[in-house]
Amino acid sequence: YLPGVNPLSFAEGDTVKLKVNKMTSTKTLMPIDYYKLPFCAPPEGPKMDRENLGEFLAGDRIESSPYRLYMKTEMYCEQLCIANLGRGESRGASPNKVVKAIRKNYHNNWIVDNLSAASKVEDETTITTKYWQGFPVGFVDETTKKAYIHNHVNIEIMYHPVETETDKYRVVRFTVEPFSIKHDFEPNEEDSETVVAKILNPIGSCDLSQKPRKHTDWEMLTAPGREAQEASGKVLFTYDVTWAENKELHWASRWDVYLSMDNAIPARVHWFSILNSLIIVAVLSGMIVAILVRNLRRDFARYNRLATDEEKAEDLEEFGWKLVHADVFRPPNFSPLLLAVACGTGAQILCMSFLTIVFSCLGFLSPANRGALLMAELLLYVLMGWVAGYVTARLYKTFKGKQWQQATMVTAFGFPGITFGFFFLMDLLAIGEGSTDAVPFTTILVLLVLWFLISTPLVFFGAYFGYKQEAIEFPVNTSNIPRQIPDQPWFMGIPFTLAIGGILPFGACFVELYFILASVWMDQYYYVFGFLLLVFFILLITCAEITVLFDYFQLCAENYHWWWRSFCTAGSTALYVYFYSFVYFKQLEASTFATYVLYFGYMALVCMGLFMMCGFVGVASSLYFNKTIFASIKID
Repeated sequence: YLPGVNPLSFAEGDTVKLKVNKMTSTKTLMPIDYYKLPFCAPPEGPKMDRENLGEFLAGDRIESSPYRLYMKTEMYCEQLCIANLGRGESRGASPNKVVKAIRKNYHNNWIVDNLSAASKVEDETTITTKYWQGFPVGFVDETTKKAYIHNHVNIEIMYHPVETETDKYRVVRFTVEPFSIKHDFEPNEEDSETVVAKILNPIGSCDLSQKPRKHTDWEMLTAPGREAQEASGKVLFTYDVTWAENKELHWASRWDVYLSMDNAIPARVHWFSILNSLIIVAVLSGMIVAILVRNLRRDFARYNRLATDEEKAEDLEEFGWKLVHADVFRPPNFSPLLLAVACGTGAQILCMSFLTIVFSCLGFLSPANRGALLMAELLLYVLMGWVAGYVTARLYKTFKGKQWQQATMVTAFGFPGITFGFFFLMDLLAIGEGSTDAVPFTTILVLLVLWFLISTPLVFFGAYFGYKQEAIEFPVNTSNIPRQIPDQPWFMGIPFTLAIGGILPFGACFVELYFILASVWMDQYYYVFGFLLLVFFILLITCAEITVLFDYFQLCAENYHWWWRSFCTAGSTALYVYFYSFVYFKQLEASTFATYVLYFGYMALVCMGLFMMCGFVGVASSLYFNKTIFASIKID
């Protein structure tokens, strides 16, 4: 929790508001508004909560509901309303909205006191509680193949007495158990808010004559003569409310079971991921020690010793990386401007990622604060614009570039422009699909203000100081005439270096990547940011080590075109991440064109950013390595 977040305390009988959020589906990936389906609405109409920028971008639409809850007040088969769900299912006829939503596996996401609803599912043998993805709108029967609506819910709320206040209580757990009950009823002619119909075949919890009253349970539903409610025609919606005291669970730790997903993923899985990553780093570091350190010592000894008279007479030809000393720091042969811009953007994404993970580790970006993570990423990216401008300017000046205004403009409008353009297309697609992912026009204006009035000036500010600095100094001079590069062995070709350069960093982080994708696309919680910070460092170290290794081999082969090669060697990690996204996509059971565009489009955008971030790490580590080794030898 953020410092300063105050808990709500309730006295017995106080109203506890139940709010509804967007409905989500792992089949379509398109969230929809709760009231898009003909569900019961409050008498005065649903009212939207005030939402932050992150909530709007995440597609959250938190609204009021007609469910009435009162602290510590048990409720039995409360009637909500009679809703007409539309025509029944028949061959050749288009199904109604509710049937479509059920078949697309949509889930309700309800909220009580900022606490998301857990879902309890019961059958003949087991009771399962899930703390993510909400609870399903309905189900499809395996025998009849028809869709059935969950028109009754058991709302179970745990509370904890407040130690500092008398007769005050706080909500610490919120669980919903959905049921499908076919109520035969006659509408109530009298105007009543609580009794909207007379139930002709009441189950035990709805039978007013039964004393004492009992809450709805699995036995009542499976009694002889009972049927589930088809998702069509006029349907009576009802609910029970159960209150239970929990003295062990405190308000401050009520989110723990959500963030750990009730220990569905044991911590040892993440430790295995860390161990796997550390082994890869150890192997790579061992290779660097064995190959680089040993060979470099031999090279330094050979290059720096004085030649004897016999060697001078024989005029022995030198070989190895010293031969390219007059070309090694020559600007890249292909588009120095583009490389400078890509490295600047990569540095910006690197700083944003690092700060976001650090703030998450400190607990400032808890899922309890909805939209905070997305908003933090966006604002930190905007504020790191000066880093992009500075790095681009320093590199471009080092490359002796003359089009510095164009370089700064491309930095300010290149990657952000691509991102915003794709985001706008996805927004139009979401509008066409009727999804809550469609961002309001005012939110788009806020994004444009962040881009043009904050990010862009910061890029120019950083670029100004970057160009004011001296160009990066190199330990050797560059000749006027480029040296001819000999034929290269097959294993120094671009396909091989990309394949090997990307697989090791990807192997170091793919386990955590699975959980991150699950949190983004499967509506699961991810809150092991301590593990993520470790894996993030391991990813950067692995990218740096593999790039330096290939850089050394390349220079030994007398190939001095290392700028772009270093960028692509480390950046190829993103290609493996994109290929892995195809494997992960099978878990989503998606079938619509919009889902394919949404998933693979956004994954391509993420991998583009990852490519530039890792590429910048590769260029920076190779530059440092090359400066170090060429400063250590004597040049005649």
